[in-house]
Amino acid sequence: MQFNDKKIRLFGIPILTFVVLLATHWQDVIVKGNVALWTEWYLMCLVNTVVIWEGCRSIMLYFINKYPHYSQTQYRLTVQSIIILTYLLVVTCIIDELICKMLLSHTKEEELFEGFKHSLVPTFIVALIYETAFFFYGWKEYMIKTEALARANVQSQLDALKSQIDPHFLFNSLNTLAALIDDENIDAQEYLSKLADVYRYVLINKEKNTVSIAEEIDFINAYIYLNKTRFRENLQVELQVPNETYSQRIAPLSLQILVENAIKHNVISAEKPLNIKILCNEDYLVVENNLQEKRTFEQSTKVGLQNIKNRYALLCQTPIEIIKTTQFFTVRLPILSAV
Repeated sequence: MQFNDKKIRLFGIPILTFVVLLATHWQDVIVKGNVALWTEWYLMCLVNTVVIWEGCRSIMLYFINKYPHYSQTQYRLTVQSIIILTYLLVVTCIIDELICKMLLSHTKEEELFEGFKHSLVPTFIVALIYETAFFFYGWKEYMIKTEALARANVQSQLDALKSQIDPHFLFNSLNTLAALIDDENIDAQEYLSKLADVYRYVLINKEKNTVSIAEEIDFINAYIYLNKTRFRENLQVELQVPNETYSQRIAPLSLQILVENAIKHNVISAEKPLNIKILCNEDYLVVENNLQEKRTFEQSTKVGLQNIKNRYALLCQTPIEIIKTTQFFTVRLPILSAV
């Protein structure tokens, strides 16, 4: 719990000290009017209050941070109370012995555990302050999360309504475009078919956690076809993934993001063709390209790579590996077990 209590401690400790002093020694302080005695008792109470306040505060913050959930409240309060009472007993006995009998001139005989009994009320006040603060901080955080979830729920409903409209519009447009293309124009028909395949795959699988390698390979073949239509022989893609791995799983669109990054950030020309390899190496799918970075002022945001990192961090314990040398850029994706 992040709780800024500097002002509370700055003003609360001396005020609480004065209140405790009046409650426990009002006759000596007020009735007798002994200023020297009042000063000694106030110093003793101040030290007592500081030690108790700071100690109880540290104990409570430790247990609040260790057991933050409301389902743990009963256990936390039980253990916390036992430790605070033990701490209080030890501290008050030490303070009574050292300060009252050794450091101060006041030598009145104290009743056994009198300091402990006098400290119970201020300790309860300190505990009440921090428990109340913890409750309201937790309540505020809960309300913020509830509001965020409500907004996300409304947004997801809006996105769902949009997704019911946009795909139909696009596919209807693609069908209309296909009808306008001459039947003899085989290349245009094929390109349009691959474009529809790519969009359909993204639409169907973007919300999935994993897909089979076979599905991802079919998709990446269509995606490569679209880019080779643009770059011709300047883009060379070598695919070496054995059939026995096709039943294994992979994060959807991960290969496409890596291929897209290679195309986006590297020079592709007749003099400098881009060579991309997609292969299987032990328990990894490897995407490697020769490095010939574009000389532009625009810096890569690396959003795509970070997206893949985040997804694999949730899917398995094995992180992705990114290897950059002067000649090659390589990303190794862990192969996920088949469901």
